[in-house]
Amino acid sequence: MDILFNITKLGITAIYISCIVILCIFGLNRFYLIYLHNKKSGKIKLSDKRFARLPRVTIQLPIYNEYYVIKRLINSVCNIDYPGKLLEIQVLDDSTDNTANIAKNLVAQNRSRGININYLHRDERIGFKAGALENGLTHSTGDLIAIFDADFIPPKDFLSKTVHYFSNEIVGIVQARWDHLNRYYSSLTKAQSILLDGHFVIEQQSRYQGDYFLNFNGTAGLIRKKSIIDSGGWQHDTLTEDLDLSYRIQLSGWKIVYLDDITVDAELPVDINSFKSQQHRWAKGGTQTALKLLPGILKNKELSLGVKIESGFHLLANFSYPLLLMLILLMLPMAYLWQSLGWQKVILLSLVAVTTGTVSVFNFYYAAIRRTMGKKWKDLVLYIPISIALGSGIVINNTKAVMEALLNINTEFKRTPKFAVIKNRLKSKTIRYKSSYEYIYILELLFGFLFLTKTLYAVHAGYYGWIPFLIIIQFGFLYSSLLSIIHSRNFHIPIRYINLSKFLIPKPKL
Repeated sequence: MDILFNITKLGITAIYISCIVILCIFGLNRFYLIYLHNKKSGKIKLSDKRFARLPRVTIQLPIYNEYYVIKRLINSVCNIDYPGKLLEIQVLDDSTDNTANIAKNLVAQNRSRGININYLHRDERIGFKAGALENGLTHSTGDLIAIFDADFIPPKDFLSKTVHYFSNEIVGIVQARWDHLNRYYSSLTKAQSILLDGHFVIEQQSRYQGDYFLNFNGTAGLIRKKSIIDSGGWQHDTLTEDLDLSYRIQLSGWKIVYLDDITVDAELPVDINSFKSQQHRWAKGGTQTALKLLPGILKNKELSLGVKIESGFHLLANFSYPLLLMLILLMLPMAYLWQSLGWQKVILLSLVAVTTGTVSVFNFYYAAIRRTMGKKWKDLVLYIPISIALGSGIVINNTKAVMEALLNINTEFKRTPKFAVIKNRLKSKTIRYKSSYEYIYILELLFGFLFLTKTLYAVHAGYYGWIPFLIIIQFGFLYSSLLSIIHSRNFHIPIRYINLSKFLIPKPKL
């Protein structure tokens, strides 16, 4: 029995320390990205030229049951300033509800105004969004393909500011930054905006400056048609067809330009179940893409070691969720197994590691909102802990996604419902779509109460250094689970939250 106990102790300790070390390495990569972000001289200028003759552009609008936002989308795209004879708009509609009729009427109205806009409908959603884009590509006439999802509102000058980058023949993709129409709608949208700003303002910009691989985000960007064809076209064997295509395009020798100073407004999910479904799709698709492409990237002799390493961090980022979950589950067994060494030593080891990871995450998002918000950064800085808590709260949801990818479990492509919610309340009688939810929220609730118990124990035992981290994790699980229950039953009653900055940031004296 003693031998078995010692083997178990060593095994759990090895797993625990491995999780800590790997998560710390991911944390160090965030510091490196911030370093690249602050290194102004590293920015790549891929083109200072302009086309003498503008290229022909096809704008693709992939939609599926977008009753609330279809009019806003089509009208904004039809107002884009670009020579009419060089512009084609495709409405790629897979809708099964009244969205199809609305889209047809809008297309007809705009065609009567002389706009070259076409409506393409598929009765079967083969390949989902990738399949719709692939189908549209076969009918397209443009040399460049612009893509906008249903919840985006491109500015009138989008094309005039982006097409000239393609005068450099090695440019395959130009990606603009996402901005947020309803950033201030609730604490949920504020937290989401911080998470997305971290990706765009730090990750995308830093990888662009460092000349590493980065990704096309599936919308708010332009792709050279030839680069799509040369790299194997749209493929739907992953749930993140955009990430997959952008890596294959770069592996074919093309470059991606990221434009941090050009933004396209988009709507954030106001329902946490929609947010979790979106995160599940991104985590599973990202893992599928890693399994599909990363072995070839690592074996590619033409790529530098730096590109391979950063591609690994990028494509394997979602593995941090099962590692974090494992760390959480092993905390109590570690405390029990190592009582003989003194719990204080275990606490110290874990505290150093968790502090490193948490500080790196906070610094990452702090740098993002300082860059994004300018003088208004104080309005959001106090919501960074909520963003971190939200990331912790969806760890079970995203671990499930990673495991489904590893086990090759096929699941449906679940779209994120959009409701054109900016400021006003969403009333129940107008709801046509309800986001699906899973019973993971029960596990999240149990974990929330488990960490509440751990927090109380830490207070009792005097382990005060652990309390802030335990509170963040506990709040994340309770926030995610309780909001899932509320939104699944009373989604028409948006929960408003206290504006923390109003209470914690002193107003200037006049």
